[in-house]
Amino acid sequence: MDAEQLRALRAVADAGTFDAAATALHVTPSAVSQRIKALERQTGQVLVQRTRPCKVTDAGQVLLSAARRFAEIESDVALALDRISAAPLRVAVNADSLATWFTAVLAEAARWRDTDLRLLVEDEQLTHRLLTSGEVIAAVTTATRAAAGCRSTRLGAMRYLPVASPALWDGGPLPGEQLAAMPAVCFDEKDHITEDFLAGLGSPAPERRHLVPSPHAYLTAVEAGLGWGMVPARMAAEPLRAGSLMRVHPGHVDVTLYWQCWALHTPRLERLTELVLRSARELDAPTP
Repeated sequence: MDAEQLRALRAVADAGTFDAAATALHVTPSAVSQRIKALERQTGQVLVQRTRPCKVTDAGQVLLSAARRFAEIESDVALALDRISAAPLRVAVNADSLATWFTAVLAEAARWRDTDLRLLVEDEQLTHRLLTSGEVIAAVTTATRAAAGCRSTRLGAMRYLPVASPALWDGGPLPGEQLAAMPAVCFDEKDHITEDFLAGLGSPAPERRHLVPSPHAYLTAVEAGLGWGMVPARMAAEPLRAGSLMRVHPGHVDVTLYWQCWALHTPRLERLTELVLRSARELDAPTP
């Protein structure tokens, strides 16, 4: 297999069709098809299902991961040779991180002239899947074990507090069974922090759940009295001081996060890793 074939596989996976991949590569759809077929002959496997959109098979995912690694290396070599083209850095990050400490990463990355970021938002318990599939080169994740071919560094712990609007509850701390009987606000179907908190109290999952899949809208929903929720401590600090939120239980949930990235010591990935680790220092700092 050669570089052109790997580029074709990556283009089909990203674009979804042979025609769109051909446009991205500035070649004909026939050329893309021939390169994919050549890879399939060499591997003896079907790598791409010819559906609309195209779907990469399990065997194709193995080669796709290699293709993305090759693109990263190729891009950094190009930069070293003063060429202007650069592959975007694809990173998976959970929504709460993106709305809080990860904003410092964005602020500094705004000054980079040689790198485009592609952020994929996913639950922190699932971001590592995007890493192992080769869809991203780095991820903020709760996975403690480094994925194959990757390195892992602890970032710190995000603390979540059980809070509610005084409009919903203005009494003292509630026992778990009463919390379970009250409506709760969750991020989405993959969000289990509320259930985990109640389970730690020996209580069942909430009887009613509202789903609000946006960190800032989530906070607004809890402040509005839609239900109680588990809010990141740093997002809850000011509303707690202002009295628009109150603690409904003295407990909390700490979610430990890790930075996993491919074991490539390329300049752009190293720079991003250093920035992420520096920005995450606030996670273990005392909550304001």
